[in-house]
Amino acid sequence: MSQIHLRAEAGDYAPVVLLPGDPNRATWIAEKFDGGLANSRKVNDHRGLLGYTGTFKGVPISVQTSGMGAPSMSIVVEELLRLGAKKLIRVGTCGGIGRGIKTGEIVVASSAAPVDGATRTFLHGDAYAPTGDFGLLRTLVDTAVRLGKQPHVGQVATVDLFYNPDTDYFSKWRSRGVLAFEMETSVLYYLASRAQAADGNVAAATILTVSDILSEEVSSEDSYLPLDQLNMAIERMIEIALEAGIAAS
Repeated sequence: MSQIHLRAEAGDYAPVVLLPGDPNRATWIAEKFDGGLANSRKVNDHRGLLGYTGTFKGVPISVQTSGMGAPSMSIVVEELLRLGAKKLIRVGTCGGIGRGIKTGEIVVASSAAPVDGATRTFLHGDAYAPTGDFGLLRTLVDTAVRLGKQPHVGQVATVDLFYNPDTDYFSKWRSRGVLAFEMETSVLYYLASRAQAADGNVAAATILTVSDILSEEVSSEDSYLPLDQLNMAIERMIEIALEAGIAAS
């Protein structure tokens, strides 16, 4: 049955789906499928939520735009799960706050503090730690190392605000061991864990490129990577995600 936002049918998506927030990056990823964009099938373009299905090194794989923020991610993930997706890999960017983290580096999110409103709505005030699937996380880390990139691995915080005015915001979360801020992972991990508990065989993981740094000395605006450098770093992350995706299929 076609979904409200993903105007696709069961079977239109491969079991493994990469989830970039930016629709341009969804197209960019599909261009790396076997035979490029011309050999990929566009399975959704409703509301600009571009989705494509193809193969990578002969293995079926899809990419689906998640949009920006946890509410948009929750809609997309709910509908992907209804359409049969099983392995969900968020590929995005983050603001680094952990000590020693530099722009252009990679973070693999083992868990995500649910600072966002969407995840907290699901939880109804219950304490809960949204956590990625260990096997899929390990595959991302092992693939990154094999391809010459040593990722930072640990907890991120999923937030609603990019421009937060609180002066102690980053320092408070850094003191708790959080590596980075981003805007989608907690709800992805919650929904995947709920689906796994219900019927099994569902897993989610997040890999992120550090686009900017927040600290006492520097702001996001001051540290944000120039577009050409950011795209080079994202290119490396996409390669890792694609290789990990087919290894986990």
